[in-house]
Amino acid sequence: MAPPTAYAARTAAYSLIATDLDGTLLRGDDTVSDRSRAALARLAAAGARHLVVTGRPAPRVRPLLEDLGGTGLAVCGQGAQLYDVGADRLLWSVTLDRELAETALGKIEAEVGQVYAAVDQDGTDGLTLIEPGYRMPHPTLPAVRVGRRGDLWGEPISKVLLRHPSLSDDELAGVARAVVGSLATVTMSGPGTVELQPCGITKATGLALAAEHLGLRPEDTLAFGDMPNDIPMFDWAAHGVAMANAHPELKAVADEVTLSNEDDGIAAVLERLYGEAEFVAQYAPKTLSMEP
Repeated sequence: MAPPTAYAARTAAYSLIATDLDGTLLRGDDTVSDRSRAALARLAAAGARHLVVTGRPAPRVRPLLEDLGGTGLAVCGQGAQLYDVGADRLLWSVTLDRELAETALGKIEAEVGQVYAAVDQDGTDGLTLIEPGYRMPHPTLPAVRVGRRGDLWGEPISKVLLRHPSLSDDELAGVARAVVGSLATVTMSGPGTVELQPCGITKATGLALAAEHLGLRPEDTLAFGDMPNDIPMFDWAAHGVAMANAHPELKAVADEVTLSNEDDGIAAVLERLYGEAEFVAQYAPKTLSMEP
């Protein structure tokens, strides 16, 4: 990806728009605004494809995608799942070895003391299981509390979610990356969300696979995100747009910074690329920041 610069006008819009969900397309109440819905409809009318690329597992994404009228593909589980929304099936999935996950947790706890863990089970009907002491960062998402950590490993999993009672997300992620090594990939995908996923799996691997299915390329792709787990996606795509509320690590590698998720930052960019003059004027979007 080129270093961050002021946005240069394109002669043609992108064919693939990849958007993260939490902190990006979704507002804080887990809804998509009317303005964002209209902008997504505008790009669809122009022949472009919208692809959700999220850390949420497929079962936690399905209701939202159905609400948006999506019937195509979605990249879920930080890239571990390629989900066919219309058929309600996984075209591709990679699981995290449960013994490696336990070993990785042991290494982390040897450095920082007790952490609290949750897992996302694999499959289109997989559950989110949380051990005693773990607090869901998104209280609107359903989860099943188990009696002890050993109960987390009963079924194949796509990832492990971690929280520490006192360390910040950045501190916990830093320690995890230092000690986990090749046991898993460590990501930070949102407030209170440090995750372990299969080694080598990122949003970029899932996005690349989805783009191949669609016959599209990195140079066709515009990506939006807000957290460090979106960095591989920005590296893969032609143009990466960070939200105003994004983590500093993502802003540092972004090509552009837009408005926050609460202020419809995605819509502001899509209106510029795909909107007709009267459509843009209707919403009177604010001036975008061109420097991360």
